[in-house]
Amino acid sequence: MTNPYRGQTGHCTYFITADCFQKKSMLQSDRSTGLLIDVLYHCRGQRKYLLHEFVVMPNHFHLLITPDGETTLERAMQLIKGGFSFRAGRELGINGEIWQTSFHDRRVRDIEEFQRFRDYIHQNPVGARLAATAEGWPHSSASGKFELDEVPQRLKPPSKSSP
Repeated sequence: MTNPYRGQTGHCTYFITADCFQKKSMLQSDRSTGLLIDVLYHCRGQRKYLLHEFVVMPNHFHLLITPDGETTLERAMQLIKGGFSFRAGRELGINGEIWQTSFHDRRVRDIEEFQRFRDYIHQNPVGARLAATAEGWPHSSASGKFELDEVPQRLKPPSKSSP
């Protein structure tokens, strides 16, 4: 199954969900989640996208990202999923399918949507009863342990100038 054509995706912010193959819990160890987070930050360091929020769950992950103008959303996801698959095979000995084909995306249109998606990402481990608080899940930007990129200026509400 091929990815649907999304048109120009650079400089837009997206809420992403990517599932492990057959919803298997491939991301339940600290080694595998740490590796995926390392891949996320490696691609971010190459300036392929801005990383605003994320959570790694045992069988899927969610992101809020803004691809660089030169990088399509599809390419960013290929770098993340493909980079993880390559390194998981080499470093963790994981062979076979890791990811479901494609991913789910939703373009973030305004600051209210951004905040709703951020809250969803933060609360995902709490809702799944993996952590008592969002900050208690170590594989999430909500933990406060990770450097994140700011909300894109175009999503911020316009500032009101005083008369």
